[in-house]
Amino acid sequence: MKNLFIVFFASVLLLFSFSAWSASTKAEVIVLQEQVEAMQKDLAEIKKLLKEGARTPTKRAEKPFKKQVVSVGTSPYKGKADAIVTMIEYSDYQCPYCAKIYREVMPTLVREYIDTGKLKFVMRENPLVSIHPNAMGAAMAAMCAGEQDKYFEMHDLMFDNQRKLGIDNLKTLAGTIGMDATMFDECLDSKKYQKEISDDIASAAKLGARGTPGFVLGLTDQDDSDKANMTVLLRGARTINSIKRDIDKLIASAE
Repeated sequence: MKNLFIVFFASVLLLFSFSAWSASTKAEVIVLQEQVEAMQKDLAEIKKLLKEGARTPTKRAEKPFKKQVVSVGTSPYKGKADAIVTMIEYSDYQCPYCAKIYREVMPTLVREYIDTGKLKFVMRENPLVSIHPNAMGAAMAAMCAGEQDKYFEMHDLMFDNQRKLGIDNLKTLAGTIGMDATMFDECLDSKKYQKEISDDIASAAKLGARGTPGFVLGLTDQDDSDKANMTVLLRGARTINSIKRDIDKLIASAE
């Protein structure tokens, strides 16, 4: 009887231990499941970031900007030819950050610096054709509009209609600002300004403004307003306050 009791008691202890072990094991399994789910979420986020990185140029260590004299040449610009500061923007009409500059930065630049004679704002083309299939056509359209003194009107229209930059749409847009349609269409279809746009792209690369938007700023040469002593390079989207700080520093240095 005593032995039977011992066996019974041992069985109860074994069952209790097994139950406790099972509960512990279940808890560990639940924890592991939670960890796996967290890891899966992290992996999904990493995949998302990698995809975005494939669409956006990877940031890398850049060489310090080399100060240099830049000629404006025939590039379209706003403001006084001999304004204190010259700023060149390298832009892409399909670039969302360029559109953000147009909407959020340009109105203040025009009001406070361009219209007051402090800034000459120069536009150059830098279509990133590998990710923006309509950017080259839009750059061509801007240059063709410039033939009829409508560069900045076309510039504004294209940023206002950034999702409608196919060739047919560009021709329709051009017709809304009073251009000679035949002249514009022939210019666009012939890719007349291919070399000029290629020169702008090469200029951006030389200055280090490979992505868009990219800006170079410097003091205008008062003896030759075609030239500017560029000392500042700004890459990527910038706030108006950030750009104002650099312009104001240049103006102060001239005084």
